Amino acid sequence: MTIQWFPGHMTKAKREMQENLKLVDLVIELRDCRIPLSSKNPMLDEIIQTKPRLIVLSKKDKGEAEITQQWIEKLKDDTTLVIAADLLHDSFVPKLTQACKEVMKEKIERMIRRGIRPRAIRAMVVGVPNVGKSTMINRLAGKKIAQTADRPGVTRSLQWVKLNKDVELLDTPGVLWPKFEDPTVGFHLALTGAIRDEILPKEEVVVYALKWLSDNEPQRLKERYALQNLAADPYALLTQIAVARKHLNKQGEADLTRTIDMVINEIRNDKLGPISWERPA
Repeated sequence: MTIQWFPGHMTKAKREMQENLKLVDLVIELRDCRIPLSSKNPMLDEIIQTKPRLIVLSKKDKGEAEITQQWIEKLKDDTTLVIAADLLHDSFVPKLTQACKEVMKEKIERMIRRGIRPRAIRAMVVGVPNVGKSTMINRLAGKKIAQTADRPGVTRSLQWVKLNKDVELLDTPGVLWPKFEDPTVGFHLALTGAIRDEILPKEEVVVYALKWLSDNEPQRLKERYALQNLAADPYALLTQIAVARKHLNKQGEADLTRTIDMVINEIRNDKLGPISWERPA
């Protein structure tokens, strides 16, 4: 499966990011903690190159804490620091400021040794759509300056945000790659709402989710849908759920369309609890 989805504003965003990279000291990359690999844009490595990076695993309340911590350890390296955050509820300004200072520690110390007073750290905020960039910018600035919505691709232009005397942020539109050939990536992005529902058939997304949950978290399905046993085939399992929820048509048959919509909505609204769809090997 190859999905083509590269709106014009994203082409512009990539060009603007490349042009403005020289203005910043580091890059803050947001990823969804539930899918740290699928929510990484492969183009970012090419764009960022050797620039220091801070990865923020967002929506930590929606992922499994133990798995998120494993990702923090796995993703960090000599030039990359990784933190996790609930952007809606965490007291995030001190945490982000400290993380930026840590990433830039060596450069700041060099400037001090040379007798230069360090200026505010300038950071570019990047990430695929719907990982929480606008939410983070608004929380950090203390007011609604970046438009937000629970749908991908809302931010459209560059804007500077002065966080405090130590950090200034450059917000950028979300960038998604031109295509992804691994269907698993597409399913993960669809399950978490990072791509529009019309990009991938909901039926395929839900079938993937049910198969994954049956293999990895069967108890969640049993408890949520009051099932004693889970059918091995995901379509049969979907029918089980439809019957359990009394999603039946006039002929008494399972209404799978209604059930598909219900399952994907319940997953996105955390009705099955925090789920980390990707786990470190």
